[in-house]
Amino acid sequence: MDTCVQPVEWTTDVKNQNFDGIILVTQSHDTLPDELQCLKAPLQDYSSVDSGLGEEVVLLKVPGLPGNRLVFASTGPVNRDYDDVRRFSDAAVNGIKRALKAGMQRPLLVCPPHKEYKNSTLVAALGALHALYMPLEIREAKMKPTGYKVCVLGLWAAQEAQGKKLMELADALESGRVACRDISGSDPERMAAPRVADYVQALFENSPVQVEVVSDLKILEKEYPCLAAVNRCANGVPRHQARVIKLQYCGEGPIQKTLMLVGKGVTYDTGGADIKAGGIMAGMHRDKSGAAAVAGFFQVLAKLKPTHIKVLGSMAMVRNSVGSDCYVADELVVSRAGRRVRVGNTDAEGRMVMVDLLCEMKEKAVRETSPHLFTIATLTGHAIRAMGPNYSIIMDNGLAHRRGNAAQWQKAGDVLGDMFEVSNIRREDYEFHKGKSEYEDVLQCNNLPSTATPRGHQSPAAFLILASGLDKHGVDSDTPLPYSHIDIAGSSGPFPGVPTGAPIVAMATNYVLSGDL
Repeated sequence: MDTCVQPVEWTTDVKNQNFDGIILVTQSHDTLPDELQCLKAPLQDYSSVDSGLGEEVVLLKVPGLPGNRLVFASTGPVNRDYDDVRRFSDAAVNGIKRALKAGMQRPLLVCPPHKEYKNSTLVAALGALHALYMPLEIREAKMKPTGYKVCVLGLWAAQEAQGKKLMELADALESGRVACRDISGSDPERMAAPRVADYVQALFENSPVQVEVVSDLKILEKEYPCLAAVNRCANGVPRHQARVIKLQYCGEGPIQKTLMLVGKGVTYDTGGADIKAGGIMAGMHRDKSGAAAVAGFFQVLAKLKPTHIKVLGSMAMVRNSVGSDCYVADELVVSRAGRRVRVGNTDAEGRMVMVDLLCEMKEKAVRETSPHLFTIATLTGHAIRAMGPNYSIIMDNGLAHRRGNAAQWQKAGDVLGDMFEVSNIRREDYEFHKGKSEYEDVLQCNNLPSTATPRGHQSPAAFLILASGLDKHGVDSDTPLPYSHIDIAGSSGPFPGVPTGAPIVAMATNYVLSGDL
């Protein structure tokens, strides 16, 4: 099985008649390069009767161009203090939507590189591909025979080498984002844990990625007791039973870096016994976006096959159901690391399903080359409250902070518009999660929503460190391990809407594409 990525072709000929229309994404028609001068005159002519050219997407009839059609989607200004490369993806999304409305089936996207944003062409291509994503359920229902919104998306490049590289990178990155969107965006029955496992196994069949699925309840209870507590209620319904999906990629050549990823895959979050009330349960099928991003990143690895890197991944696929067998606040659960965890709120299940997998990664990390551990999750509403939508948040433990990891991720995210904000794990976060009585070593959380809790997105990272035993591998230990927690509650995408695939592009930029951008 391969992800159903929109077919893409490249061309150096802006008048290539294999296409039926052009979508021009640029700041201004006045700055077009020599190769695109044929697009300048009709836009100048149009601007003579409409001074608002550039403020809205416009469609022009231009004889001689493919399909005699030109869609102009201006980025608007890109040189202000607060502008960034997302102007190009935003414009491409708007341009594609107008092209679809016009009936184009073979649009040619033309986005000449901008002097300040050398990757603007790739960013625009990714924006266009995002707009052309066809949800998995629609594809499977065969509501459109081809399974695509358009027959082909054309990408223009000035030179052949640029065109080949553009298409390769766009296809690989979008392939990962499609896998992520399929898992994250599909409804809680289509992507219940056992069906996620089936999807992932089919996805990586005959690929460099190895897949192992853990489904045996006794193994889950023994190896991942905190995850098993969350699974306890759902386990009574066979189609909702938990799965731990383990992935491994090992590039050719001596390994120089090992990434160890744990993704939250809560297929549906009712809140459990602390049930989500007041209409806020809708959209909780998207609580599997962290695990979906892990799968998506492995798909990028399978496509690009980077050398000298090893990546281990664990997808914690669990449903947080409510019923007579659900776990409840006040329970004591002993984590894999032997820490007695007091449950404070069953709606804080994400940290529970990841913590034992993180502990397992910690155990493996001491034997790996240059390891770095990560948790990726739509973990807290506080992340959205603190940073707004559209931004992932990364926070480092002591060793990762000393190495400047979070700043490096933020810089990588800026390159292709997969944006990050940086937070810090402070002493107050550790204090918050220390046991409050003789009964427990660690308090899972308080009984308030994260949005009503000070430092509501930072403190869960401290819980994960304490309950997994990673605190024994801090900068003061003989075997310090770098660890970073990534909260994608804001960046994973709107609901209703299409998942973004965050933070796959930033991860690929940071660890795979450094020589290509």
